[in-house]
Amino acid sequence: MKVTVYSDYVCPFCYLGKHPLEEALKEVENVEVEWKPFQLRPEGSEPLSPNSSYIQQGWKFGVQPLAEKLGVEMILPTMDPHPSTKKAHRGFLFANEHDKGSEYAQAVLAGFWTKGKEIGDVNVLADIAENLGLDRDLFIDAVSSTSYDHSIQNPSFINAVPSFIIGDTVLQGVQSKEAFIQALNNQKQVEQSSLSCDIDGNC
Repeated sequence: MKVTVYSDYVCPFCYLGKHPLEEALKEVENVEVEWKPFQLRPEGSEPLSPNSSYIQQGWKFGVQPLAEKLGVEMILPTMDPHPSTKKAHRGFLFANEHDKGSEYAQAVLAGFWTKGKEIGDVNVLADIAENLGLDRDLFIDAVSSTSYDHSIQNPSFINAVPSFIIGDTVLQGVQSKEAFIQALNNQKQVEQSSLSCDIDGNC
């Protein structure tokens, strides 16, 4: 069984949203989590400043109370503006090819939202990759080229992040642990019901 997660690293709810999922996975076995890139502000979009009223209000009345409710420690990174995530997504695709995609995605999210790392900087990303056992020079080459850009195309069926896809169910935004458990158990029943033969012997 698989959960596909579309997220962007500068989305605070993407960082918050993974925590209830992780709690749910402690109670539902044999679930694979597949991360997918989604770039919230592609090239040409106006960058966001953490000092803008939009970000400040969203942090004070949305992100911070939810983080406290979930017991998640995080900060509002102060670099101005917040970085583009194209290079971070390129790095994810490289890491994913080397079976480190999930670890990389979570390390970049945590690096930004708990330590305020400049994740638009190739060397900062390379430090994260190297700590995961990836080859630093190959990683820098991959992140510095456009070879992965064809895979960083926001799908038309995703209009908000985080989005969690479980079978035919799409959960958007920060969900409760219970919502994840219900969706996972429903999908498990669907998959188990398909592993059968009917009365006519059709399997």
